[in-house]
Order: sequence, then structure tokens, then C-alpha cells
Amino acid sequence: MKSNMLPHEAGDVAVESLSEKIERGNLMVEDCPSREVLKHVTSRWGVLVLIALMPGTHRFSDLRRKVTGVSERMLAQTLQWLEKDGLVDRMAYKIVPPHVEYTLTPLGREAATRVRDLADWIEISFPLISQRWSERQREGCSIPQDGSTSGRMKARHDVERP
Repeated sequence: MKSNMLPHEAGDVAVESLSEKIERGNLMVEDCPSREVLKHVTSRWGVLVLIALMPGTHRFSDLRRKVTGVSERMLAQTLQWLEKDGLVDRMAYKIVPPHVEYTLTPLGREAATRVRDLADWIEISFPLISQRWSERQREGCSIPQDGSTSGRMKARHDVERP
């Protein structure tokens, strides 16, 4: 049993104290403030920006070229979110023309490593995922390009009714 866990009744089962739960947060609870950070870090652009910043400091225009498909507005918003969450540092130089650089904080490097692992898993697993999409399309289910489902997809256990 871990030392920071409290015994539950007489057995070896351990439960967290209330202060430990509050400190850790609970993403499964609807109003948990950690969900905002989860939203920022795991958004499409959040993941890609964190990964793009892993090699080092980048200017806004460099990030825009590196993360293709992101609009200027969405990149700016994503960088603001990540900066607010303490994952990205923004350094503005008082020169003409304006020069702004972005770099990961130590916390941001840790987050980037974790989302890079997820992105690597997606890339490695994509052939299987793509195969599954093809199977579902052959079964009559539509899989839009963005991966969301349109309408209700038939599950294998659904029964056709006349």
C-alpha cells in the first residue's frame, strides 16, 4: 500500500484522501477544470503545435509552415491556450518588424512527449484503422474524411428489420 493512501476499513484496499483527489483532479467529472487543459493539449492543433515545438524555439510563421492546414487565427488561439496553461513561453522582441518566438516550457516538453507518443501510436496503427474504415464502408456505414460518423452507424450486432 502506498504511503499517501489511506487504508479503507481493515483490508489492504487503499483510497485517496480528499485533499489528494482535489490536488489530482478528476477528468471524469463534468466541471473539473482539468478538462480545459485536456481540451487544449489534445485538440488537433494543440497536439501538432506541441510536437512542432519539440525541436526548439519557433517563430509564428515557422509554426504556420510546419503545421500545415492550420489557419492563422486557430494557430494564434492554440498558442494562447498553451501559453495560458503554462506549456508554451512567448517571447516578444521590441523590434521592427515585430518578432515573436514560442518555446516549450519544461511542463510543455513533458506534455509534448506524451502527445508525441499518442501521435506515433496513431501513425503506426493507421493501417489497421484504415482497414477498419474500409470494412465499415463495405458494410454500408459512411466514414467521413474527418473521422466522425454521419448518422447512426450499424453495429455488427444490429439486426436488419424488414
